[in-house]
Amino acid sequence: MRCPFCGDCDTRVLDSRPTDTRIRRRRECGKCGKRFTTYEAIERPLLMVEKRDGSFEQFDRQKLIKGIFNAIKKRPVSIEQVSAMVDKIELFFANNMCSTAKSTDIGSMVMEQLKDIDDVAYIRFSSVYQDFTDVEGFIAAISELNNKDK
Repeated sequence: MRCPFCGDCDTRVLDSRPTDTRIRRRRECGKCGKRFTTYEAIERPLLMVEKRDGSFEQFDRQKLIKGIFNAIKKRPVSIEQVSAMVDKIELFFANNMCSTAKSTDIGSMVMEQLKDIDDVAYIRFSSVYQDFTDVEGFIAAISELNNKDK
C-alpha cells in the first residue's frame, strides 16, 4: 500500500477492525511516519439492471441512494439506515450470484424495507416507483399500510 503523503511503499498495518461490509485498517508509513486509514472491501460481481423499457445499465449504488434520499427528506431516517438498505439489496443479488436484476425487483425491495422504517417515506417512494397517476393509487398504498399495522 502506497503512502498517500510521500508515495513510499513501505507501510505497515497498526490496527484492523471489521465493519459490516469491509475491514478498516490503520496504517503507518515507514518513511515519513504519517498515519492513514484504508478500507478493504469484498469485490462483488458486476450487476446489470434491466430497466422497464428493456434496456440495461450497470447497477449504481449512488443512484439508488439518491432515490431513497428523495423519499426520506425531512424524515427521521438516518444515513446509516439507508446505507444498510442498499447493502442488503446488493448483498442479496451477490449472494444469489445474479448478474442481472430487474429495476422493479430492486424497487420492491426498497419499498419493503421502507415500509418497516418510515410510513411517509414508503408512500413517497412508492408514489414515484409505482407512478401514481391519481389519488386512488395513494389511497391504495395508505390502506395497505393500515392493514400492515393491524
